[in-house]
Amino acid sequence: MNKVILMGRLTRDPEVRYTQTNNTLVASFSLAVNRRFAKPGEERQADFINIVAWNKTGEFCSKYFKKGQQVGVIGRIQTRNWDDEQGQKHYVTEVVAEEVYFADSRRDDEGTSAAGFENSFGSSLAQSADFQVDASDDDLPF
Repeated sequence: MNKVILMGRLTRDPEVRYTQTNNTLVASFSLAVNRRFAKPGEERQADFINIVAWNKTGEFCSKYFKKGQQVGVIGRIQTRNWDDEQGQKHYVTEVVAEEVYFADSRRDDEGTSAAGFENSFGSSLAQSADFQVDASDDDLPF
């Protein structure tokens, strides 16, 4: 089974491009996901995870997701590799988004709340008791 569930903040606005072969939309972005625990006396660490979203999911991400916004992503891990022009091999591990959700509980600039969006389990990701953000927007590294 290959299933990933993440909640974090976008480190940049989603970048959209289209495949050369069949002009399919793909959006890519990365999430800063806090680790659950911190060592005593140390700041909590974050992992920066690359996400790709295809077709309608990618279109949704590019239209509504912005840098610094907290979102939930459900998907699968994918690895791929390629050789560049110099013959050097490159490896990438990323999450392919199958479902995406708003997870901010505060109101955005347009006055609409994202907390009303529900995940496939019928509960709002923004109200999850398992995930709390300790930092204000001023403390974010991006």
